[in-house]
Amino acid sequence: MTSLKSDFLHILTERGFIHQVTDLEGLDTKMAAAEKNDGKDGPISAYIGFDCTAPSLHVGSLVQIMMLRWLQKCGHKPIALLGGGTTKIGDPSGKDESRRMLTDDDVADNMAGIRRIFDQLLDFGGDNPAIMINNQEWLDNLEYIPFLREIGTHFTINRMMTFDSVKLRLEREQPLTFLEFNYMIMQAYDFMELGKRYGCSLQMGGSDQWGNIVNGMELGRRSAGLSLYGLTTPLITTADGKKMGKTAEGAVWLNEDALPAYDYWQFWRNAQDGDVGRFLRLFTDLPMDEVKRLEALEGAEINDAKIVLADEATKMCRGAEAATAANATARETFVQGGAGADLPTVTIAASHFETGMPVIDLFVEAGLGASKGEVRRLIKGGGAKINDVKIASADDTVGADAFEGGQIKLSAGKKRHALVKQG
Repeated sequence: MTSLKSDFLHILTERGFIHQVTDLEGLDTKMAAAEKNDGKDGPISAYIGFDCTAPSLHVGSLVQIMMLRWLQKCGHKPIALLGGGTTKIGDPSGKDESRRMLTDDDVADNMAGIRRIFDQLLDFGGDNPAIMINNQEWLDNLEYIPFLREIGTHFTINRMMTFDSVKLRLEREQPLTFLEFNYMIMQAYDFMELGKRYGCSLQMGGSDQWGNIVNGMELGRRSAGLSLYGLTTPLITTADGKKMGKTAEGAVWLNEDALPAYDYWQFWRNAQDGDVGRFLRLFTDLPMDEVKRLEALEGAEINDAKIVLADEATKMCRGAEAATAANATARETFVQGGAGADLPTVTIAASHFETGMPVIDLFVEAGLGASKGEVRRLIKGGGAKINDVKIASADDTVGADAFEGGQIKLSAGKKRHALVKQG
């Protein structure tokens, strides 16, 4: 959209981040004025909320974090809101069943892990520092009856029943607890509080958050006279229609202790050809001229673009050193036929190999097969190798003599590898 005046919205549009905006023209005018230092209130503050249901976020959350990253690059103020309070309730959006109830200690531990991701991706120092806030700060202090009288009057059951997070659960005859039913009110309250406390005027989120965002805007207007905006991203799927960040091995976690850097690098390197250009736009800081050059590559050259994607995405989330090491390991493993030092490694007691360990058990133990049946199919298809030698039979065993230099290299197809060492 060449007509957009603000750098931020122009970048988000060009790179494919935007699905819906409540008042595009009004928000664009406000942000453009702020970028030119013509705004009355200085930089625009915007927030995205992240509940703390696990000790790491996964790649599915990365598109949201990237919007906060671009917001800061354009001179505006990003607010990462951690849901220390709302996590205790659980967002029913997109869920067929209730989330597991977490203890206060669970939430605190998860929050500590998630904080490390933002330290890597946002700048919390300098002239325009990002802000990280825990909504427990205000939600834990709410008094139930006064809250119902002050806030509850702005929400009708009739309207709440029309939102997808409620309607879909009921249509599928899945239980929806009263606790979860309150989630949209809590999120709306967050937007209003951030507006009053920090001058936050924009909430961003995934497309499934549209109803919650609109609720917050209306609550802020009715209860506090605030002028607020909302923006959502499209659902990010892969070229084959699958949900972004879900693989056969599970979620692609952003934290190093949840997923090693090499595996993270490999996730991006293994992107489908049809996803490379879009992923370069969404998940790297590369200039658009370079993105367009890379996405125009065809045939075998598309692999060069995939390596750039893997390097840039890993560098941003895990650091330049981790990206360089992962690249070197992949090059040694795939190009030179060696066993790179950063390959996923599992240690198995030496006693297992004295009489021969079943090869099927070995692959499952190394994480290269979710089940024995999967490994059998892999062997039958000729995709299972030990030290680059194809396994002939699913009944084979591995003895101590298979270890070369104290380790075994296992391969499941061309892209998945692991090292086994004796303990």
